[in-house]
Amino acid sequence: MVDAYLLRPVGRVASPLTDAATAPRQGDEGSPPAWLVFEPPVEPALRDLDVGAELLVLTWLDRARRDVLAVRPRGDETRPLTGVFSTRSPHRPNPIGLHRVRVLAVDGLRVEVADLEALDGTPVLDVKPVLGAADER
Repeated sequence: MVDAYLLRPVGRVASPLTDAATAPRQGDEGSPPAWLVFEPPVEPALRDLDVGAELLVLTWLDRARRDVLAVRPRGDETRPLTGVFSTRSPHRPNPIGLHRVRVLAVDGLRVEVADLEALDGTPVLDVKPVLGAADER
């Protein structure tokens, strides 16, 4: 078994969201538009991204705790302690964020998206299209 894997961010989030305590918990809960700013070597990977497309953005939640295995969902103390694999908590052994977003604009190495609750500076690991029933990508 391999003990470690090397992940290299392909970009970063540029967002007005800077404080986890006041940021929306999910992208569809009032997140402002944000930009995915990509590194120059991955520019060919941005080809064919279109306005209106839905994407899955994988991020590294770099400010999350990695030692948390159970949480009270949404920080609600009245809810039972729940294993993190049954929640969307950012605090988990491998804090990989999964965000479903919609492309608003494409400008060179920058892609503006809606519904991204990630904080400013969050590393972007990968981007994948949301597939429909007839999509063959």
